[in-house]
Amino acid sequence: MVRPETHYARCGELFIGYQVFGEGPFDLVVIPGRLSNIDYGWELEAWGDYHRALGSFARVILFDRRGMGISDPIVGAPPLEERMDDVRAVMDAAGSERAAFLGTSDGAAMALLFAATYPERTAALVLRAPAVRGSWAPDFPWSPRLETPIDLGADENYATREWIERDIAQLIPERVGDAAFARWSASFQRLSASPSTITALVKMNREIDVRAALSAIRAPTLVVHPVRQSYHAGPPLLHGAESTRYVADHVPGARYVEYEGSSPPWAGDFGDFVELVRSFVVEAREAGAWDPAEPDRVLSTLLFTDIVGSTARLSELGDAGWREVLKQHHAVVRRELLRYRGREIDTAGDGFFASFDGPARAVRCAEAVVDAVRPLGLDLRAGLHAGECELIDGKIGGIAVHLGARIAAAAECGEVLVSGTVKDLVAGSGLEFEERGPRTFKGLAGEWPLFALRR
Repeated sequence: MVRPETHYARCGELFIGYQVFGEGPFDLVVIPGRLSNIDYGWELEAWGDYHRALGSFARVILFDRRGMGISDPIVGAPPLEERMDDVRAVMDAAGSERAAFLGTSDGAAMALLFAATYPERTAALVLRAPAVRGSWAPDFPWSPRLETPIDLGADENYATREWIERDIAQLIPERVGDAAFARWSASFQRLSASPSTITALVKMNREIDVRAALSAIRAPTLVVHPVRQSYHAGPPLLHGAESTRYVADHVPGARYVEYEGSSPPWAGDFGDFVELVRSFVVEAREAGAWDPAEPDRVLSTLLFTDIVGSTARLSELGDAGWREVLKQHHAVVRRELLRYRGREIDTAGDGFFASFDGPARAVRCAEAVVDAVRPLGLDLRAGLHAGECELIDGKIGGIAVHLGARIAAAAECGEVLVSGTVKDLVAGSGLEFEERGPRTFKGLAGEWPLFALRR
């Protein structure tokens, strides 16, 4: 197979570079981890051989996410929500309705979030050394604490000979002393991302937590850990077998496999890994994973809004005046929902219930709505939660809905209050929050940390 032609997909105002190759009967979307440059990667024989091996049994869709490689540059690092938009744009451009996904490290986190949010487009998942949380938690002790200093990823010595030799020794020891590989690796890093981009990516990945997506996964899932993987503090979110097993334990029906491999497969040692991928996705296809089906669960961000002091305003304006204000209020909210890709679920009296496929869009919509209704003489409170929702006859239900409504009720006048899950999922978006402490809600077990949007 010759080197595939490179194309561009439009995603909003950005262009995302992608390639399509292979003659297989199903699509496999490869979501890269730390670095990628789909043009220069082919200059390394092992890199090309690895991807050709994937293309021997699937139609492979390979891309550089925004800010990486040949895709449009951006300032900082893109949050997972925007990276999901890149996946959708590339799939649409390549004519892929439903695909299997192969993700590594933070690319696996992206694949998980996409699969939970868009189950109708996800046939199967293969996750290699997945990174789902970037910092320590009592129930996730394998990541460093946020206050622990780590190598942020890049400085003025980025991709120098010393830098590359250290990287190879720590991550790909079998390539130590290979001068040609070291030269390629240095160029690959520089052509993938700048030092500032890598630093921003590492910082963002330390703040993410996509574990809320795990229970919502319904696609067949293979979680793979290379037992000879080397780990250190430099690259973002590299963990040992414990964190990989955590993912397998929390994705319904997931299969966990360890194999005698090194990192990464495109460095040359890919035979066993490719066979694991091939056999799993072929088995999933034969079991009907590509058959169209209505999802019964989905990961959504839920927004609830409510007018503060509505009874007093009704008394002040009278029935007719209040109806007119409510009409204007509804028009404003629906305008902002359209702007931020929200879906109106219900309108009860003076409150709105809407869902979003991206938490940052939901938070920004809530902020916009609160500001937009003030000229009408109205004050709103807004609450948001992201979680697994049941889909029943096209309607959204489940504990996540009840929690979102309770959070909205706990918000102060003019406040946008969010759950800890929302805060974790919007890492890298530029949104800032203030702690409001843990809350308990009647009928819902446990304590729920809440955060107010800093405005």
